[in-house]
Amino acid sequence: MSAAELIELWRGDLREGVHRGHAVIADRNGIVEAWGDPAAIIFPRSSCKMIQALPLIESGAADAANLGTEQLALTCASHNGAAMHVGRVGTWLEGLGLGEADLRCGSHMPRDPDEARRLTCSEEAPCQLHNNCSGKHAGFLTLNRHLGAGSEYVEMDHPIQQAIRQATAEVCASEIAGWGIDGCSAPNFAVPLQGLAHAMASFATPDSDARGAAMTRLTQAMVTHPELVAGEGRACTNLMRAMGGRVAVKTGAEAVFIAILPEMGLGIALKIEDGGTRAAEAAITALLVHLGALEAEHPVVSELLTGPQRNWRGRETGGLRLSPGFPI
Repeated sequence: MSAAELIELWRGDLREGVHRGHAVIADRNGIVEAWGDPAAIIFPRSSCKMIQALPLIESGAADAANLGTEQLALTCASHNGAAMHVGRVGTWLEGLGLGEADLRCGSHMPRDPDEARRLTCSEEAPCQLHNNCSGKHAGFLTLNRHLGAGSEYVEMDHPIQQAIRQATAEVCASEIAGWGIDGCSAPNFAVPLQGLAHAMASFATPDSDARGAAMTRLTQAMVTHPELVAGEGRACTNLMRAMGGRVAVKTGAEAVFIAILPEMGLGIALKIEDGGTRAAEAAITALLVHLGALEAEHPVVSELLTGPQRNWRGRETGGLRLSPGFPI
């Protein structure tokens, strides 16, 4: 099956561009609705961080380190590198007797404008704590200390990555189709999109076992601290706030987006083929409105989907539209 037309860009009275992709809404029994090819193989990228965090809790490492909801939210985060993110991850590592040098995620300038300005004006270089994945890596280090394993925890043959590979296959109910190295140097496992949606449905309706309890804790941490999962001005944070803690959402690089809807027992996974972030944000917004989880009149819908696009002078130039048939 080919990709479906999902999001259009209009300028004036003409369609200037179109974003094609795949989207799946699933429950624990299978696909509820789909567009494009549900079997499309994708890298989930950062949308699967809650899956990567399952061994942290299931092993007992999270409880042994007395991790709270803030730390669990940060394990699922692609954060802005704001002071609230950097400070919390730094304090977390100090509590483990570790430091920034123990991370293996690399460094980059933070997305947060205040922290970026502070670094630029002070001529201070960003460190690994600023990396948007530093919370996930702090989780890896917490588990690694618990296991007593080697320091190179991002290598494919490390016990942590082997545990994540197994957890990914199990919760996606899918064979791992391959693997690649993510931007933060950790392995990322390719799965069918419908498998990722199934995993999110499992988080929405967890079993009454240790894995189900871990899923619940991670989902609750995300919706309790949406500002830690992403940051001010970010789609993930704004969408979770708009839905009042009833739905968890998470983006991933190259235009992947997931949602966990516990009240409806549903999971969503989508992928925009051209990697366009604006289209992924618009598509997840449309699906959340479609399911009734997000009010169509909420300002975040205008921000991410229905509002006009303006040029540097403030003149309206066009906007995004839903392609015919998406969502039905």
